[in-house]
This record gives sequence, C-alpha cells and structure tokens, in this order.
Amino acid sequence: MTASAFPSRARAAQHDTDGAVTPYLAYEHVLLSIPVGEERRARKFYVDVLGFTEVVRPESLGGTGGGWFRAGAINLHLGAEKDFHPARLAHPALLVSDLAPLIARCEAAGHKTIPAEKLPGFNRVHVHDPFGNRIELMERG
Repeated sequence: MTASAFPSRARAAQHDTDGAVTPYLAYEHVLLSIPVGEERRARKFYVDVLGFTEVVRPESLGGTGGGWFRAGAINLHLGAEKDFHPARLAHPALLVSDLAPLIARCEAAGHKTIPAEKLPGFNRVHVHDPFGNRIELMERG
C-alpha cells in the first residue's frame, strides 16, 4: 500500500517525521531476555517490584516461555532464552510520574538502584532485574 491510499498517513509523512521516511508512532513493546525456567522470579520483579500486570499472550504465539506485562502505555515482553546473556548496556528507559516510591520498592526488595549520569530535564536511576538486565527508571524534573 502507498501513503496515498491512506490520506492521514500521507499528511503525517509530510509533517511529523523529523526526516524519517516512515512516521513512527511509539514502541508497541520492548522484549528482554530471561533464562529458561525463570518466569516465577521474573514475575516477582516485574509485577511485585515494578508494578506491571501480567497479560495473557495470544494462543497463536504458543507457549514459548517468558511472559507479557503491561503498565499504563508500556508493554514489556520477556522471552526465555536457553543461551541467555543479560542486557548490561542496551536497556529500556521507563518514564514514570513519581520516581521516589519506585526506588523505595526496588531497594526494599533488594534491587540496588544506581544514580544515572545527569540528563537535563530528568531524574533517573538504573536497576537490574534478577537476571542482570539493566533497566533505566526516570521522571521529568
């Protein structure tokens, strides 16, 4: 299909792309890897600590391990990998309205938060999930 088949897309392509060929709207989801068989530990962190809700993965995708989670507009997928290696540099940055209570929950659950380098307009920290994946938590400020 061409942009002319969708007039609203054509307008977006002309005005809202910041030079990109395709107007990107948002991330639909981010996927992080976890070790095979560690779904219970993942749920404890992503649900109990970060506050996500687990959602049912469509049956058409089969039972491949991992899990799907949502918090507000954020969709986070976890994929179970046999040859797992944590994402120590690559990471999602999750923007929240109030960072302090989230930091307190992380610390209370034994997940140390590390202050991040200053970034104008944001307060931010890094935390690692139980498997070593880096996650940035940030608020405007």
